[in-house]
Amino acid sequence: MKKLLRFLKDYKKECVLAPLFKMLEASFELFVPLVMAAIIDKGIARSDEPYIVKMSLIVISLGLIGLVCSITAQYFSAKAAVGFATKVRHSLFRHIESLDYSTLDKLGTSTLITRMTSDINQAQSGVNMVLRLFLRSPFIVLGAMVMAFTVNVGAAMTFVVTIPLLSLVVFGVMGLSIPLYKKVQLGLDKVLNRTRENLTGVRVIRAFAMEDQEIEHFNKENAELTGMSMHVGRISALMNPITYVIINLATVYLIYIGALKVDVGTLSQGDVVALVNYMSQILVELIKFANFIVTVNKALASGNRIQSIFDVKPAFSRADISGDKSLDGHLIFDDKSGDYAIEFNKAGLAYIEGGDEALSNIDFKVKKGETVGIIGGTGSGKSSIVNLIPRFYDATAGEVKVFGANVKDYVLDSLRQVIGDVPQKAVLFKGSIADNLRWGNSNATDEDLYKALDIAQAREFVDQKEGGLSFMLEQGGRNLSGGQRQRLTIARALVRQPKILILDDSSSALDFATDLKLRTALKDMGGDMTTVIVSQRTSSIKHADKIVVMDDGEIAGMGTHEELLKSCEIYKEIHESQFKGVE
Repeated sequence: MKKLLRFLKDYKKECVLAPLFKMLEASFELFVPLVMAAIIDKGIARSDEPYIVKMSLIVISLGLIGLVCSITAQYFSAKAAVGFATKVRHSLFRHIESLDYSTLDKLGTSTLITRMTSDINQAQSGVNMVLRLFLRSPFIVLGAMVMAFTVNVGAAMTFVVTIPLLSLVVFGVMGLSIPLYKKVQLGLDKVLNRTRENLTGVRVIRAFAMEDQEIEHFNKENAELTGMSMHVGRISALMNPITYVIINLATVYLIYIGALKVDVGTLSQGDVVALVNYMSQILVELIKFANFIVTVNKALASGNRIQSIFDVKPAFSRADISGDKSLDGHLIFDDKSGDYAIEFNKAGLAYIEGGDEALSNIDFKVKKGETVGIIGGTGSGKSSIVNLIPRFYDATAGEVKVFGANVKDYVLDSLRQVIGDVPQKAVLFKGSIADNLRWGNSNATDEDLYKALDIAQAREFVDQKEGGLSFMLEQGGRNLSGGQRQRLTIARALVRQPKILILDDSSSALDFATDLKLRTALKDMGGDMTTVIVSQRTSSIKHADKIVVMDDGEIAGMGTHEELLKSCEIYKEIHESQFKGVE
């Protein structure tokens, strides 16, 4: 949590003024019992009405000044806390965006969402409470004891015994509850993960009539969270009754001692009222401090969890990497770049905590302008191969080259600027069709967009939408069909006019006729764009210059369609299962 305090550096003034005005409020509050004592001993005892009115006005003035100080302190503390949370949220989001796929896979989506929402809100509340009460409550407690000594030293000794006992209770409860709040937050992660899975897969759950089972699983995890929350809540709840008992016993004793001293004339009635008021102030402040401790405990646990994400470093840096090549859209190929756009040299990949290698001994080359198809069964490593090209994952063995240089020697942004990647899952964002397409190239004209739509076979349905390119998409493109979403993601990649186009099973929702038109349009583009097509259909890759057949993370065959039908049994089986009786 300490490291997060760097986000308060722009709010130094607020961090000083908020406690300062709270201290001023507390100072005025400490004078009230003395004024009340004077009213009783001098005003009421002597029936001096003018004196009573004068001192009453002083009490009202102290209250109004304290109110102004309190509101001012609240303003500064809220400003600092909200600004702190805003900066943490921005920085955390930026940091998450910099993390590589492997790290994101390890952390999990639900964990990151919890950090961005619940944990930051808890940290914000903690900062707010610290600025308001961290100095005020101890100041009131100690100040009340000091003021009690100015009233009567003997009676004030009650405060000397009471305050350490109360401190022992408060800090003891704090020491027990902080570790438990960390477990509560971890339990919240599990519940959120279960909730997210259910909301994302609600159609599948209903299709298989698994609602009751999922409700049972949710109830089990929610019950665990509830149990942990109740356990730590019980411990925290001990604070109020124990402090009440100690304070009330101290108050009773104080009244008893005060009565004896009043009887012998060493203490006035007003002084007794003042001492009781000071004890009451301590009670109120300790109740506030108890709530403060609970909030701060949660904030500390949340702050440490947020910092744990900041402490996670990406597998590779986005900083400039030294090298004599830079793919920046203005690349002029020299002799060193060679004839190959993509090269895999004995490349391998093992996912974090994934056990065995997902890829091993991947070795092939793709010339500039060629089209290469990658096919294989589910889990054979097709997507893993193409994820190594834009460096979504780093090869754990061998090397991957793009235009003659290892991908690790390029600046990430410049490498990805020349790669058009269309992932398996068509992901679109809320906004217009034009806005989504311009993710490929923010400077693209409408003519560029329509050209990409024509090639992606998406022009027809876009023109039918109200507003055409201005048609607004819902989050995730929910108001489009699966095939329409896929074609728009292909068009988005084409808008970039990439040197390398990766289609990772991105035409699976297209019918055979549309798929054929798409492949024909890509071929007719000409130029030196290298195309990598991952597909489950042999029809989608049969005309590729080279086909790589994957099986269990290794290359099982490589060649043209005709060559593989003769030499690769796996490819032959895939083809015949799709076209048996057709050809």
